[in-house]
Amino acid sequence: MQRVTLGNGIELDVQDVGPRDAPVLIFLHGFPDSHRTWRHQIAHLSGRFRCIAPDQRGYRGSSKPHGPENYTPDKLIGDVFLLAAALDVGTFTIIGHDWGGAIAWGVALMGQGMGRVDRAIIANAPHPTLFPKLLYTNRQQRAASQYFRLFRDPASDALVEQFGLGGVLLKAFGETPENPKMEAEERAALLADWENREAAIAMLNWYRASPVAVLDMDAPYELPADYTPVQIPKLTIPTLVIWAMDDIALPPANLDGMDDLIDDLTIVKVPDSGHFVQWEAPQAVNAALDAFLGRTA
Repeated sequence: MQRVTLGNGIELDVQDVGPRDAPVLIFLHGFPDSHRTWRHQIAHLSGRFRCIAPDQRGYRGSSKPHGPENYTPDKLIGDVFLLAAALDVGTFTIIGHDWGGAIAWGVALMGQGMGRVDRAIIANAPHPTLFPKLLYTNRQQRAASQYFRLFRDPASDALVEQFGLGGVLLKAFGETPENPKMEAEERAALLADWENREAAIAMLNWYRASPVAVLDMDAPYELPADYTPVQIPKLTIPTLVIWAMDDIALPPANLDGMDDLIDDLTIVKVPDSGHFVQWEAPQAVNAALDAFLGRTA
């Protein structure tokens, strides 16, 4: 790990391993994770690629500016390009999961036009055009996303103050995540991270700064009359989407219509895996990465 100061003054703790003259992969973790979520992939790939995995803004020991306004998508996307600049990286492949995948979509869409991003790999993170529509029209997705409303509620800060992030997760999901596929030492480290109250509020600020609307379950299941879809260009760089098919937070309906938005799309569906596919099914994910990175080398 090393401390990297970005051009905007944000400081990130970053894992940076692998040959310095090899192609670069930048890994973005999601909520409520850290760079460690990619441990199996980095171990597998770092002999052939330079693997860069930050603890993103607000997480663990990285900078935690106060206020949701400091966690808007444009700032989080900007951090990635500034990290690449700080590490002297020109062109890179972006890889993201969950919230990190949401940011990776933005990095890919901006980076393709600048010639900075040559490939995108997304694991269980919805496309920015498709997801907002599903939240209006799809009952399963809206139900699965009701926790957004709790995370955005300032009253949740009292739970954080008393119990850490685990208190909010307990209220949102009825239990703190307990996954038998996570190694005991990794779970212990994650629980320790969640005790950091300042980081917990910063992590919730990612949700509070997001522009997506999550209505209550009684609202109509239709697009509003004044709905304006997100206007973004097609993604033209080679793109791999890995999807765990047992993800209760993001059902497979998120894949519908994706091939109309991406010119060179590969979808790999992973059965018998929940949301955290990168460590729940690491062999399947690593095999998908090997095939895609080999084909698009």
